[in-house]
Amino acid sequence: MQANRIKAIVLQYGGLLVAIAALVLFFGAMTKNFFTATTLLTVANTIPDITVVAVGMTLVLIAGGIDLSVGSVMAFSGSLLGVLLLSHKWPLALAAGGAVLLGALCGGLNGWISAYFRIPAFIVTLGMLEVARGAAAWMSDSTTQYVGSSLGWISEPLPAIGLSPSFLFSVMIVLLGQWMLHRTVLGRLAVAVGTNAESVRMSGISTTPILVSLYCLSGALCGVAAIMQSSKLSTVDPNAGVGMELSAIAACVIGGTSLRGGQGSVISTFFGVLVISILQTGLAQMGISDPIKRMITGGVIILAVLLDAMRKR
Repeated sequence: MQANRIKAIVLQYGGLLVAIAALVLFFGAMTKNFFTATTLLTVANTIPDITVVAVGMTLVLIAGGIDLSVGSVMAFSGSLLGVLLLSHKWPLALAAGGAVLLGALCGGLNGWISAYFRIPAFIVTLGMLEVARGAAAWMSDSTTQYVGSSLGWISEPLPAIGLSPSFLFSVMIVLLGQWMLHRTVLGRLAVAVGTNAESVRMSGISTTPILVSLYCLSGALCGVAAIMQSSKLSTVDPNAGVGMELSAIAACVIGGTSLRGGQGSVISTFFGVLVISILQTGLAQMGISDPIKRMITGGVIILAVLLDAMRKR
């Protein structure tokens, strides 16, 4: 029994860990400064925001949904954070809570409209992408707000270990997301809905509360990501998070989460985030131009999808 469990873990995570190790060794050999503690710690400290967003995206995708509004909701939540801190002089804890609550409300609205009215989530969240982006610009007067050092400590590396509180918190969210997916009723229902939503309905369980809860959680994590990104940049930008939804989906796909629902792992998504971050950092140190970096990253995503399809066959 124990041997079977170990074998399952190796099959689930082994390929991604080998890919990460191969990328680190390759870029370490091709560049002078990649295979150093400074570079690896920098990679870790730059991914908390995308990691947190990708956790929420994983849960939504497993349930058979999709959320294209995560980047805009993150910007909207960040704009509220800046207004509450600078204009209304709210304490950081209350302002952060307001940002997370706003993200949860946007996500919950996505889930309710999609589930209750049976409208494809692609359409609903595409609309929310525009609504939240416009609201972020309106709330902040389309200006970048400087929040100073009030948030900076969240992304400052700790002297003893070189990792930031933001990164450590994002890892904790990954572990909690994995636990929720496999050890709670909501997580198991999410897998069931993604596998066959009609069977869940025929068994007498409404799928609407399940989807609303998952989208609400995804939106709340966008609010958390807004706090992390604002602390990293010391600013709140209404244009933040452009393309974040594509990066989050890419991390999920590389991690093996099915776009058809019913299958996925939060920890594997975290490894997918690492693959993308290591790839982009290594290519940048090699002097590869941004268009070429995007082409290579896109090719890796397509390769991950093909490998997943071949494995299922």
